[in-house]
Amino acid sequence: MYNFMVNHLAYKEKSINGRYVTQEMLLETWLPKLNASLIKEEGLSQMGSTIYSITLGTGKRKVLLWSQMHGNESTTTKAALDMVNFLQIDEVLAKSILTNCTLRIIPILNPDGAKLYTRTNANGIDLNRDAKQQSQSESQVLRKVFDEFEPAYCFNLHDQRTLFSAGKSKHPATVSFLSPASNQERDVTPARAISMKIIAAMAKHLHQYIPNQIGRYDDGFNENCVGDTFQMQQVPTILFEAGHYPQDYEREETRAFIFQSLLRGLEVIAQNEIDDFKTSDYFEIPENEKLFYDIIVKNAHTLNPNLDESDILGIRYKEVLDENSILFQPEIVFVGLQEGFFGHESLDCSKHDDFQRISSQQEVLDLILSAKK
Repeated sequence: MYNFMVNHLAYKEKSINGRYVTQEMLLETWLPKLNASLIKEEGLSQMGSTIYSITLGTGKRKVLLWSQMHGNESTTTKAALDMVNFLQIDEVLAKSILTNCTLRIIPILNPDGAKLYTRTNANGIDLNRDAKQQSQSESQVLRKVFDEFEPAYCFNLHDQRTLFSAGKSKHPATVSFLSPASNQERDVTPARAISMKIIAAMAKHLHQYIPNQIGRYDDGFNENCVGDTFQMQQVPTILFEAGHYPQDYEREETRAFIFQSLLRGLEVIAQNEIDDFKTSDYFEIPENEKLFYDIIVKNAHTLNPNLDESDILGIRYKEVLDENSILFQPEIVFVGLQEGFFGHESLDCSKHDDFQRISSQQEVLDLILSAKK
């Protein structure tokens, strides 16, 4: 196995950073650097934006990857760009992957949603609930690519919210995976077992860097979801979920872990190492729980007499597009007594240092002062 973690910064696409990533940014900075023969126009979005794919490699094992099906989930797009940069370098692992695999990559499937920074497309449709109807042009483009390319494996790339913990623990789910079910019974079919083994390999590799921060996403079956649909077609499909790393709201640290995951997954496929891992290893990954707030505030009654001494405030950030950047606006989502929950930041109004921090965050201070049970 190749240890590539230390090299991520060498391949990181420095022109694309932060949470707001659009098709226009890629067209201005990254795509022009690629050989034009690698790029294909696959179709149009609902608003007429071109959806592009990139093809790399000549191997017999075909892997289809797509990102930003949800327009506001950009971390995996950044990692995919870094991966493409890496694969074009004269390096042993890159050569192995490209010799044994052919990759078809759609960096942004939902360019309209990316520009608007919305989960849905321009028609307000969640593309990951449109696999059966295929009512939207973006859904039709993905299915066309799937049918024409005939992949042996699919990587479905997403972001997840900051509320997820890795199991019932105080650790955030920085990276989560899912081998989607292909029926209501959630049977471990041959295709699903392959996905599980690849995930087990990626999780084992990530364990070196974020040992308690790897989660397993809920596998409830929904035939309208793309991953479930492709798994029903007996094509091993893996859902990647880029989550929160401490103090990393721009998700540049998580970007590196997704980069690692992508390369490790492709390495396992390229080197035919899938059966070196067990489906039981997949089930050892803790299932995600929703145990996190962005901020937990204790002893808020010292500032707000409307609250009881035992009341805890749970604050989560709302992501708001402001021109070409994302603002994180705090909102109170819980007031009361609650145990077993955690905060990415914890503030105690009765402590001097925390009070000073609160005083410097006007939006948070205003929320505390206005909170009601």
